[in-house]
Amino acid sequence: MSDLKPPRLKNDCFALPPGVDWTPVDDALARLKERLTCVVGRDNVHVHGALGRVLATEAVAVRSNPPAANSAVDGYGFAHASTGDGDQELPLVDGRAAAGAPFDSTVPAGHAIRILTGAVLPAGVDTVVLEEDVTSDGERIAFEGPIRQGANARKAGEDVEAGDVALAAGTRLGPAELALLSATGVTHVSAFQRLRIGVLSTGDELAAPEETTDPTRTYDANRPMLLSLVEDWRMTPVDLGHVPDDRDVLRARLNKGVENCDVILTSGGASAGDEDHVSALLGEAGVRGDWRIALKPGRPLALGVWEGVPVFGLPGNPVAALICTLIFARPAFGVLGGEGWHVPQGFMVPAAFEKQKKPGRREYLRARMLSDGSVKVFHSEGSGRISGLAWADGVVELPDGALHVTPGTPVRYIPYASFR
Repeated sequence: MSDLKPPRLKNDCFALPPGVDWTPVDDALARLKERLTCVVGRDNVHVHGALGRVLATEAVAVRSNPPAANSAVDGYGFAHASTGDGDQELPLVDGRAAAGAPFDSTVPAGHAIRILTGAVLPAGVDTVVLEEDVTSDGERIAFEGPIRQGANARKAGEDVEAGDVALAAGTRLGPAELALLSATGVTHVSAFQRLRIGVLSTGDELAAPEETTDPTRTYDANRPMLLSLVEDWRMTPVDLGHVPDDRDVLRARLNKGVENCDVILTSGGASAGDEDHVSALLGEAGVRGDWRIALKPGRPLALGVWEGVPVFGLPGNPVAALICTLIFARPAFGVLGGEGWHVPQGFMVPAAFEKQKKPGRREYLRARMLSDGSVKVFHSEGSGRISGLAWADGVVELPDGALHVTPGTPVRYIPYASFR
């Protein structure tokens, strides 16, 4: 484990230039990318416990994969120079080559050997013919040539050679990446510590289901949504609970949160109303950047730094809270956690809906991909309609300008999975 830990963020990293008020999405993303830095330390970890971690340095292959030339199929091996065009017949040597049980002698020129998938090629063998293409009486084999030199044979190191970079720094380790590290003999890696993300809900109107059945209270959906989202992204969620519309209580909870969080997500209180205490408290401390994003849903986004820890003040409506987290917080988390700026992969697909979009704001619509490759959007754009989040499997992104979408119009669809 390393004792080195990056410095926390400066209080002015979210400050907007003088006169800037209404912020286009691309400008907001560019500012985030420019001003954020990695805030987590690094560990030396065994690959068996590295799922979801981000490489702090490149991982170099300790040995080649495959480590030796081997057969890709069950069949018969021989020297290509011993064969030609037309009908071929070769005598078999005694014995065989199998995975983990190599043939230790040399196969003489003009002879063949029974060989199984994964077996190391014996000396004198550089080509393998499929057993389905062979007739054999147990002593000789016959097949039709020509057979391409090197057919059905894997070269040593044809995947990765020892000393090559197996995975670049900034790679998030999933099952496939761990398989590659294991195959190339890498047992330990230098990895960034998991980004710890605090999630805090605010507002007098919120309650847990077990607390009340009062219809004037709203059950808190944002906190479970955001905590599970963080966990799905293989980061560490920290539940900071719920605070009422009380500035002193909020201040105390933020002070507690920065002790064990690298970044904090709050929902509610991000605008400029009387009860928008997140925005007001960050402003009182002189560490707030009011980013009125040209975005629908999710226009108010309060960004600030509390005791060196970045705070994303999300809107209170669940749909707006999720969209702001996906579009702004997720790429920021990549930088803060050492992964680098994360750009979700989108696809241009035909629309299966109609919409007359006004100019001025970028819009994100809850969407579902259909079996014919087109994309449908949820019937309502209301940012309190949580059922639309569960119905959707991604979002459609509509550009800042005016646009008349009709069935068949190409639109950009971003699956939820692209944000992982």
